[in-house]
Amino acid sequence: MSELDRERREMVAVLQRPGVRPDPSLRITRRTFIHKSCLTGAATVAQTFAWWPLLNTIDVAHAAEQPFKFAWVSDTHLYPRSLNTRFVEKVVRAANEVQAMSPPADFMIFGGDLAQLGKIEELVLGNELLKEIKIRKVFIPGEHDWYLDMGKKWGELFGQPNWTFDHKGVRFVGLDTVSRGPDYWTVRKMTPEERMGHMATLDGSVAGPWAGVGRDQLDWLQKILADWDKSRPVVIFSHNPLYEYYPPWNFWVRDWREVNDVLKPYTKVTNIHGHVHQVLYNEIGTMRSIGMLATSWPWPYAPEGVPKLTKPMIRADPGDFYDGVGRSEISMNNDRIENEYIMWGRKQVFVQSAPDSSLSQPEILRPRVADQIGPY
Repeated sequence: MSELDRERREMVAVLQRPGVRPDPSLRITRRTFIHKSCLTGAATVAQTFAWWPLLNTIDVAHAAEQPFKFAWVSDTHLYPRSLNTRFVEKVVRAANEVQAMSPPADFMIFGGDLAQLGKIEELVLGNELLKEIKIRKVFIPGEHDWYLDMGKKWGELFGQPNWTFDHKGVRFVGLDTVSRGPDYWTVRKMTPEERMGHMATLDGSVAGPWAGVGRDQLDWLQKILADWDKSRPVVIFSHNPLYEYYPPWNFWVRDWREVNDVLKPYTKVTNIHGHVHQVLYNEIGTMRSIGMLATSWPWPYAPEGVPKLTKPMIRADPGDFYDGVGRSEISMNNDRIENEYIMWGRKQVFVQSAPDSSLSQPEILRPRVADQIGPY
């Protein structure tokens, strides 16, 4: 049995015990906006399900004392303007849309990987572009922001990488999941640029399992939640997923067991994370997790599969820079958090798939016309 299989078996044994689920009042619903070209009558609506024409909404957790909305932008991966303006234009679009939200968002969270290679000009550029958003902004770092200068410029621009605040009956927590990579570069006498090059590679066999929360931050998390009623909502922002999704790409944190030990007494926990550049949903213990879109590009799904509650996003059109990317708007309304993926480039839906008859059955994905052209 492989080490990955052993990890997964242990995760199921420890955290997916019978009867252990998020608070029973929390419920998932899927509301998909069907492209009008798919609809040929009431019978068709009842029998078919269109794949990702515009966006998807997932209700994920108990919400707040008062309704409110906040915005999420992440994984912009900015290069200097002289090298690439395409990613700059997407950040400008995201900033304008967030600023124009109606009713206005109470705040915006940036979920990491503002820069591509951690350069000062990349981070400064991102900060300048996001200044167009006049509401409160809070930031957590990604690995691309950190490993050129070990977070020095990030700290100057955005302050502490982990933080907490309460807002309208919800405790929000920002975690740093990127700064605790095991130091392999010193003994190799790597330059900062070489170190950043390794850390910017998706393949975890290059930089190793760098994603983690760390004992000091786990103690801090436990401390800042100690006075919070265990039945009240907690929303945790992180760059990496707080569970084991796909370790070879660091789509996890290596100390996920300890994270979940801290969180399992709380019944209304939602983790909102970046890094995966894709639509993603999971439950582990009493915590529910939502993966967010990037503004830069979409990553493929992990080759070993996704959590079975995920409705996978169809493959992006390689000829359209705006396909498969976007941002999110999160509404907290009475009894739930409602996440709305704002996907910028969805085209006409060419195929349909039968609705889920059971979450225990694997979903069947049928390709669009564009997907048959070849890999991107």
